[in-house]
Amino acid sequence: MARDYYDVLGVDRGVDAAGLKSAYRKLAMEHHPDRNGGSEESMAKFKEISEAYSVLSDDQKRAAYDRFGHAGVNGQGGGFGGQQGFHDVNDIFAQVFGDAFGDVFGGRRQSTGPRRGSDLRFDLEITLEQAYQGAEVEIAVPTTVACETCTGSGAKPGAKPSTCGTCNGAGRIRQANGFFQMERTCPSCGGAGQRLAQADVCTTCHGHGQVRKTRKLALKVPAGVDDGSRIRLSGEGDAGQRGGPRGDLYVFLSVAPHDLFERDNLDLLVTVPVPMTVAALGGEIEAPCLVSSACDGQCKAPVSVPAGAQTGKTVRIKGKGMPHLNGRQRGDLVVELFVETPTDLTPRQKELMQELAASFGEDQSPRNSSFAGKAKRFWADILGADEPRRESAQ
Repeated sequence: MARDYYDVLGVDRGVDAAGLKSAYRKLAMEHHPDRNGGSEESMAKFKEISEAYSVLSDDQKRAAYDRFGHAGVNGQGGGFGGQQGFHDVNDIFAQVFGDAFGDVFGGRRQSTGPRRGSDLRFDLEITLEQAYQGAEVEIAVPTTVACETCTGSGAKPGAKPSTCGTCNGAGRIRQANGFFQMERTCPSCGGAGQRLAQADVCTTCHGHGQVRKTRKLALKVPAGVDDGSRIRLSGEGDAGQRGGPRGDLYVFLSVAPHDLFERDNLDLLVTVPVPMTVAALGGEIEAPCLVSSACDGQCKAPVSVPAGAQTGKTVRIKGKGMPHLNGRQRGDLVVELFVETPTDLTPRQKELMQELAASFGEDQSPRNSSFAGKAKRFWADILGADEPRRESAQ
């Protein structure tokens, strides 16, 4: 039966992160296999200590362990098994004791063979129209590519590297420090295990095997993308080293603000001015829409305005919004009406407006009537509260 993790580290359940780390450091130094002749007992103890620390040092795992015990962390990193487990405990040891110990006690090894190139990020701003329809665009991405002069070897044509005399081709060197044996990358060959004579170094890439170059790539932007959408181009990142594959390119999209439309998930919002007479009598206006397979090519959509429409009323047109990125669903075009008051009236128009205003009853201005009633009550309350003060002042 597994021991309680707090007992393994010799701490109480209320221990803070600093106390937990201090306890682990002390026990790990005491029970590390290299300090105990590589005994199986010390190996088992070291793994048990590291397992306990890996769970209790993680806030989420510790909360699960405190509530459910070992069952709460099974499959979440609780438990180290086999040779891979020893690599894991060495990773924890290196994290706690710092990089000064390097790849401690046979932990990670830096490969001297092919190495995959780095992944790259490229930020691209597109228009709302491109996000709506989808588009193919060309992007110019600064990347590293294999040097054409030396085909990535870093050597002049015909020259060959020799085995590094510092690490004897291993790419790593070991250093003894008390009971520790530390490994680090060979400073002479940079981990390659081989070195070139200065006279044999490629003059184009200066021995790196790679050069910087701006590459032009075609990018297909699918319809329906939004701010933060990410497109992965496999094998379009930096070139690999020593014949390794290229990394990947991740293109992060942002959609530029539009003069007319705002996006709300799959819906498109647009504000359209409405003449006062149309708002009063009802009628039909035209709203702009983005080009789609359902569009007539004029990029206009008819909007029915109900009689008595007020500023802020919205009319929803189905299926005229943004397409769903991974489906057939499409949002709506939401048209917000803005009732426009006429300006620069002629004397005759002013006369007609005054006649019209005089003919209105309260039922024809419900919002104004409601406001007027609330305002009267508000003023009455204010004046009523002030009345006793006036009397006392007199």
